[in-house]
Amino acid sequence: MPSTHLSLYYHIIFSTKQRRRMIADSWREELHAYIGGILREIHVTPLSVGGPGDHVHALLSLKATHTLSEVTRQMKRGSSLWIHRRGVAKFAWQEGYGAFTVSPSQLSKVQRYIEDQVEHHRKRTFEEEYVELLRLSGVEFDEKYLW
Repeated sequence: MPSTHLSLYYHIIFSTKQRRRMIADSWREELHAYIGGILREIHVTPLSVGGPGDHVHALLSLKATHTLSEVTRQMKRGSSLWIHRRGVAKFAWQEGYGAFTVSPSQLSKVQRYIEDQVEHHRKRTFEEEYVELLRLSGVEFDEKYLW
């Protein structure tokens, strides 16, 4: 569609089931690279993928033909299969996810935020981080249904 012009940037976050720290330091970066490959395979542009041992952040650009739920499903499905092939028994991602639109003027800030996740989580838990992102984004939620 040559006459269609889009700016569809999303920051997607999803956690391991029960936020268990199952993503090992020894293969975490390889997992993030693999997720980037999954995204490229489905013609999504990954700008940054990262996170500590219990969740993943992905900053990406979608095309008009993509659906957020399908892109997230493919990231979770493909990465889960990859983790199982590494011999990690009983690995699973949580059912839901968070997705936040990102203004082009904020892309570099969000990229740095994702790159600094390991350091960031030495001071804050995933739960604290996620609730703050929901509040900053104006997303209504009931905390009893988050976890």
